[in-house]
Amino acid sequence: MATQNSSAWVTFAIYFAFFVGVFYIFIIMPRKKQEKKHKEMMETLRRGEKVVTIGGIRGEVSRIKEDTVTLKVNENIEIEFLKSAIAYKNGEE
Repeated sequence: MATQNSSAWVTFAIYFAFFVGVFYIFIIMPRKKQEKKHKEMMETLRRGEKVVTIGGIRGEVSRIKEDTVTLKVNENIEIEFLKSAIAYKNGEE
């Protein structure tokens, strides 16, 4: 009886480790890769580049501060966004 009980726990541990591994490979690794790519894009952001925000607003970078970016969306309109709100540069979808 003790042998069956311990083999059941070993089987459970193997299945659990397998599912954790699959979860890590298919969920966590791609997300980390995406976050790294976005961080690199934010570091290389320059004045004059055209970007799109996560809300779909398109604009040209006019000022860059430590945590914010000011986008020129029209001749007379500039809007300040958090850097994390920039989804991608135009042409890099």
